[in-house]
Amino acid sequence: MNNDPLLQPFQLKHLSLRNRIMLTAHEPAYTDEGMPKARYRAYHVERAKAGIALTMTAGSAIVSKDSAPAFNNILAYKDEVVGHLRDLVDACHEHGAAVMIQLTHLGRRTHWSRGDWLPVVSASARREPAHRAFPKIIEDWDIERIIQDYVDAAERMQAAGMDGIELEAYGHLLDQFWSPYTNSLENEYGGSLENRLRFSMAVLQAIRERVGKDFIIGVRNVADEALDGGLTKAEGIEIACRLRDSGLIDFLNIIRGHIDTDAALTDVIPVQGMRNSPHLDFAGELRDITRFPTFHAGKIPDLATARHAIASGKLDMVGMTRAHLADPHIVRKLKAGQEQDIRPCVGATYCLDRIYQGGEAYCIHNPASGRELTMPHTLNKAAVKKRIVIVGAGPAGLEAARVAAERGHDVHVLEADNQAGGQIRLTALSPKRREMISIVEWRLTQCEKHGVQFRFNCWAETEEVLALDPQVVIIATGGLPNTEILHQGNELVASTWDILAGSIKPAQKVLLYDDAGDHAALQAAEVIAARGAELEMMTPDRSFVPDVMGMNLVPYLRNLQTRNVKFTVTYRLVEVEKSAQGLTAIIGSDYGAWQRRQDYDQIIVNHGTRPLADLYFDLKPQSKNLGAVNYEQLIAGQPQTVIKNLEGKFWLYRIGDAVAARNTHAAIYDALRLMKDI
Repeated sequence: MNNDPLLQPFQLKHLSLRNRIMLTAHEPAYTDEGMPKARYRAYHVERAKAGIALTMTAGSAIVSKDSAPAFNNILAYKDEVVGHLRDLVDACHEHGAAVMIQLTHLGRRTHWSRGDWLPVVSASARREPAHRAFPKIIEDWDIERIIQDYVDAAERMQAAGMDGIELEAYGHLLDQFWSPYTNSLENEYGGSLENRLRFSMAVLQAIRERVGKDFIIGVRNVADEALDGGLTKAEGIEIACRLRDSGLIDFLNIIRGHIDTDAALTDVIPVQGMRNSPHLDFAGELRDITRFPTFHAGKIPDLATARHAIASGKLDMVGMTRAHLADPHIVRKLKAGQEQDIRPCVGATYCLDRIYQGGEAYCIHNPASGRELTMPHTLNKAAVKKRIVIVGAGPAGLEAARVAAERGHDVHVLEADNQAGGQIRLTALSPKRREMISIVEWRLTQCEKHGVQFRFNCWAETEEVLALDPQVVIIATGGLPNTEILHQGNELVASTWDILAGSIKPAQKVLLYDDAGDHAALQAAEVIAARGAELEMMTPDRSFVPDVMGMNLVPYLRNLQTRNVKFTVTYRLVEVEKSAQGLTAIIGSDYGAWQRRQDYDQIIVNHGTRPLADLYFDLKPQSKNLGAVNYEQLIAGQPQTVIKNLEGKFWLYRIGDAVAARNTHAAIYDALRLMKDI
C-alpha cells in the first residue's frame, strides 16, 4: 500500500477515482472541424494510460451556435460529436481513467465574426476587451433557447458515456449573470444575488431533470473576481454554498480572478516568473466553508505542491494540467518511484499562448504533446547501436543526445562553452525566466543517466568530429546575434545578448530596435530600464513584440510601464551614424518615403541569430545524405532514408538555430523527430 496522499483514491458520488491527480478542463484546440477525432483522442488516452485519475476534456465545449468557438472548441451542439467522444471515453476507460467534459456558452467571451456570424449575447452590453465584441443584451427568448441548448448538450455527453460534466462559470455566460460588473439587467435576472443566480439555477435544474440524479454535474466557478464592481469574495462564498445546497451539483472547481484582459487572465493562470499556486489557499478556504468536494488548478507544477494541497485538506482533487503537457506520465513515474525523471513544467505557458496565436497548444519543451499520433513520449531501443556525435549542447543538442542515448546509442557531445545550455542559459539570467534552466538541467540529468559523454571547452572542427569515427553527426551549434541589418553603421550597434550577458552596460539614453519580436528584446529592455536609462523600444511591426504572446507579455509590461520606457511601433531603423551627442539613428518607415533623425547614447539591435553552420558545410561532402532531409518522412514521423553519396562515411543533420533562427520548441522538436528513429 502506497501511503502517498496523491495516490489515495477519492469517491465522488458513485465514481471511484484511482488517485487525486486530474487534468482540469482545457482546450488544446486539436479538434477537426469542431470534432474530437484521432489527434484529440490520442492526447487524452496517453495521459489515461499513464495513470491520471480524471481527464477533463474541453475548455469549453460549446452548447449553442451563437457561442462561436474562440479557439477551435468542441461543438457540443452537434449530434455527431457523440460518436467521437464515445471513442475517446471508451479508450480512456480501458486504461482506468474517468472522463468528464466542460460545457459552456461563452456569452461575450467570443466574437461575432467567428462560427456562424451570430450576435454575441450577454447580461449587459459591456464589451470584453480580450475578444472585442459588443454584445447584445440577452432577451427572454435567448434565455429559453440557451437553457435548452445546455440540456441537449448534457444529454449528448451522457450518451457518449462521460462520467460527468462540468459547467464553466468564470468569464463565460453563467457568471456574466452572476457579476454586477457584467449584469445590467433590470428584470428577474438582474439586481439581487438571487436574481443573478436565477439563470444558472434554471440551467442546472433543467440538466438534472434530463440526465437524472446519478449523473455527475459540477461547476467551475469564480468565487471572487478580484475586480472593482465585480463579484466579491463574500458573494462568491454565498454562491458556492447555494450551489452546494441546491442538490443539483456534485463538486466545485474553484477559481479566483477575472479573465477579460490578458493581464487578468495571467493572474488567474500565472505564467513563468509568477508565484506558484497563488489561489490554492483560497480554494482551501472555500472547501473548509462548503465542506463539499473541491477541485482546483492554477500553476501547481510539481508533485510537492500537489501533495501538500491534498495532505493539508485544501483540495479533494488537484489539477496539474500544464504539468501534464510537459510530462503526461507524471503518475506512472510517481508510482514507480521515478519522480526525478519527470519532465518539469517550466511555466513558459507557450501552450496557452499558442492556442490564441498559433491555433493549437504545444509544450515549449515536450514536442510530443499534441503530436501523439507521430511523436513518442517513451522511446524504443534502437535495433542497431550507433556511434553518434553531436556538436553543440544547447536545447537542440541536449535533446538529440537524450533521445539517442535513451535508445541505446553511444553518444558523444562536443560543446565550445564550459557548460551546457546555449541560449537557455542566457535566457535564464532574467529573474522572471529563471525556470527555463530546468529545460537544460532535466536533459543533463537524463543524459548522465544514459551514459552520454560530454567534452566541454571544445571548439569542434572537422578533425575532432571525424576522430570519433561517427555513424551519425548532428550539428546543433546554434547561432550568434545578427546585427548586420542596417544600410550603414552596423559596427556602431550592440546586440540584446551583449546586454543580457553583461558584456556591455546600458547607457543613459538608449534605443532598443526590435526586429525579431521575441523574449530577448523584452529581457534586454528590463535590464536597461532597471539601470535607470531613458529607453525607447522601437519596432517596424504594427504590433509590439508579436512573438511574445498575450500572457507572457503581461509581467514584462507590468515592470516596464513603471519605468522610463517609450514604445514605438511601425518605424524602421535604417542607418546609424556617430555624432557629437553619441549616435544618430536615421529612422524610416515601411508606410512612406520619409526619414527622421534622432540622437541616442546607445543603440541595441534585436534581429534573431545567424546560424553557426561552417562545420556543417565542411562535413557535408563526406556525408551519406549530403545533409539532405526528406520532409515528407520528417513530417510523418518516419525514419530518414535519403542517400545522395554512396561513398559517404556518416549521416549528417543540422537542427535548431544552426538551421535558422527559431525558438526553443522548434529546436527540441527538430531533435526528437530526427533522433527517435536513428
